[in-house]
Amino acid sequence: MTIRSMVVRMALVTAGFGFPAVAPLVAQSPANWTDTIAPFRVIDNVYYVGSAGLTAWLITTPQGHILLDVGLPQNARLVERNIRRLGFHLRDVKILLNTHAHFDHAGGLATLKRRTHARLFASAGDREALEKGVYAGSEENVAWRFPAVPVDSVIADRGTVTLGGVTLTANITAGHTAGCTSWTLPVMADGARHTAIFFCSASVAANRLAPRPQYAGVVNDYRRTFARLRTIDADVFFAAHTELFDLQGKRARMAADKANPFVDPTALARVTAEYEAAFTKELARQLAGVP
Repeated sequence: MTIRSMVVRMALVTAGFGFPAVAPLVAQSPANWTDTIAPFRVIDNVYYVGSAGLTAWLITTPQGHILLDVGLPQNARLVERNIRRLGFHLRDVKILLNTHAHFDHAGGLATLKRRTHARLFASAGDREALEKGVYAGSEENVAWRFPAVPVDSVIADRGTVTLGGVTLTANITAGHTAGCTSWTLPVMADGARHTAIFFCSASVAANRLAPRPQYAGVVNDYRRTFARLRTIDADVFFAAHTELFDLQGKRARMAADKANPFVDPTALARVTAEYEAAFTKELARQLAGVP
């Protein structure tokens, strides 16, 4: 799936369609957002525990585990089952992280926090949306709401979260949300050191850019994000939606390929360029008032 087709798909899903609650909206979401796939070890201590369409990541350490994103509210149980299927215990999840405060990625955090008692680390820009369970800038749209979840610690740009000798770095890549966070993590594969990025997003999706922006400074945030992404040296690319990095295609190749197919030094730069082009086009459309 191309960036353009995915952006169009996401815009349609998040358009709301006038639905009064999350459940009807989810019914109109892509089926793979809730479809179950078998969890698996992706690279080093990174395991995939999400659905077929929405990612969730278990990062294991000798002193407990880190869970990054959950997906929709109803995906919490799916993620729990996947963690257990891999032989890990839910009680060992000590830290929760989030890429961004939208219902399709943060929706299940409240359930997992309640069941694990893990500490949630999140950016200042997304804290309010997480704690209110709303789509920031479109708070009146109840269709985009999700269960509110308290944030235990606010993470700053370039701040780190460490557990059991494993350290993730927060890279604030705002625009898609005010606190959109792309996390980076050193990993080993085939005897070599790599840097994985759990890319937040840089799509416009349902965001207003002009004349009444989703939040103050959103356009400049997108521009800063594109510049920032070009400075990050990451050669393992993950994202919040599986289509963006061909999760299942690469998984299928793992048995046959000698090298880990998730190692791709070109992916981040390619995705950044495609999202920047899409943003530039959408900004021009909104400025021109084209419906």
